[in-house]
Amino acid sequence: MDEPNTDVIQGTLDMLILRTLSLRPMHAFGIGKRVEQISRGVFKVNPGSLLTALQRLERAGSLDAEWRQTENSRRAKFYSLTRAGRKELGLKTEDWTRRAAAIARLLKADG
Repeated sequence: MDEPNTDVIQGTLDMLILRTLSLRPMHAFGIGKRVEQISRGVFKVNPGSLLTALQRLERAGSLDAEWRQTENSRRAKFYSLTRAGRKELGLKTEDWTRRAAAIARLLKADG
């Protein structure tokens, strides 16, 4: 039997990043690991896709970034949510909830 696809669903990576950073600032590796941990391994984030999304969100003003030391004494860029990012997270969460409910209704529909 084929391995299940663990890629993040297209269009949800930004929302997952914003949600993860709503808890506390993190570096890219930590964000990817946290998404995998919280999803219990259902989602794995491609590092290239993650970095591209972080750059896009930073350019859009949803994230701030600063270089800091990690717990392993390495330099890493830590990302944190801005006020605009919190607003975007709220909008994306509402949209996702609406779409997920619609899909659930379609899957349960008889004939």
